[in-house]
Amino acid sequence: MSLTNRILLAMVAGILLGSLFNVVLQATTVPAGLRDLVNNVLVGQNGLFDVVGRIFVSLLKLLVVPLVLVSLICGASSLGDSARMGPIAIKTLALYLTTTAIAVSAALLFATWVGPGTTVDMVGEATFQASTPPPLADVLVDMVPSNPVRAMADGKMLQIIVFALLVGYAISHAGEQGRRIGSFFRDMEAVVMKMVEILMTLAPYGVFALLARQFATMGLGAIVDLAAYFFTVLGVLLFHALVVYSLLLRSLSGLSPRVLFRKIRPVWAFAFSTASSGATLPVTLNTVERRLGVHNSVAGFTVPLGATINMDGTAIMQGVATVFIAQVYGVDLSMTDLLLVVLTATLASIGTAAVPGVGLITLALVLEQAGLPVAGIALIIGVDRLLDMVRTAVNVTGDVTVSVIVASSEREIDQQVFLDPEAGQQDGPVTSTAATL
Repeated sequence: MSLTNRILLAMVAGILLGSLFNVVLQATTVPAGLRDLVNNVLVGQNGLFDVVGRIFVSLLKLLVVPLVLVSLICGASSLGDSARMGPIAIKTLALYLTTTAIAVSAALLFATWVGPGTTVDMVGEATFQASTPPPLADVLVDMVPSNPVRAMADGKMLQIIVFALLVGYAISHAGEQGRRIGSFFRDMEAVVMKMVEILMTLAPYGVFALLARQFATMGLGAIVDLAAYFFTVLGVLLFHALVVYSLLLRSLSGLSPRVLFRKIRPVWAFAFSTASSGATLPVTLNTVERRLGVHNSVAGFTVPLGATINMDGTAIMQGVATVFIAQVYGVDLSMTDLLLVVLTATLASIGTAAVPGVGLITLALVLEQAGLPVAGIALIIGVDRLLDMVRTAVNVTGDVTVSVIVASSEREIDQQVFLDPEAGQQDGPVTSTAATL
């Protein structure tokens, strides 16, 4: 059985076993000793699945900083001509912002049509304390690291990206000394990629443990009360991932969405199980380069940037949640309000990229701009964790799609690798640069 199939099997098994454990924990007819065993030994805090899952996520995060650093340095230095970086950056940012605007617009249209909040009664006095997002000026200033070592220690991805691009540019213009340093970082990249391959062999166990514990502790009961909201968000997420990205990929690059989706199934599994684009980044970058044939000079920039600022899934949640909360509170949103929501959610995808809990923070910002009570966020928290797992998978799909489109426009993708179903499954890095399109 291939590694991809083992990961998917582990994903399904984890969901089923976790759901079974949830039934055991909630059932009063089950002996207390069995419930205690399941809770304390297996799925509870510091239980077996909790420990295994946390170790696996830590291993993923272990690779994020070194992978982003060496990949960006290698990518920037390989471009040589600094003029090429400008078009790549502009195309990448434009595509990320465009897809985010499409995402939140589709969410508003679907939510207005379905009306998920029209049949929901307010229960209790739900409260939610939102953190204050930083001003855009502070975010822009914070992108430039005053101490790159501290930036890497703190995992500040935008600062790492800026530092790595500067180092890569300097290497490409430093003559013989730059070539020696560039060779060192290329060797380091090969080593880090080998570490990713090693980690992938452990992936089925990590995915299984994460999902088993998540579904055991979360359960599916919360979906019943918010079914209309839940399935509206889920429907828009699936539409955006499978239809919008497919149309963009086919129209802008001419490449097959079916091939891309088949090759990124492990990335979906990682994103769903971890609910973190950052933690999934090593797997995403490895897949984009080795399985899809995108040259490192493009992938090393687009994928880390996407993991930091691309939040199409979160934008969809914000759009549906805005309409849902407005309907619950009986507030009519004008066309101006809806356009403001689109603009705010799109810009917030960059403006609050470095803030922990960015989804709820940006949603609070969107609600304030639309004149809606922020306390309404408390209504959707019960199902947000499960939706967060799905929207993370949508986010990484956007990262991959944009990377392939940009690489295709720059002729930095090997189409033979892209079309080869076995590409990237053998040892050794993808070394070919590009096929002429």
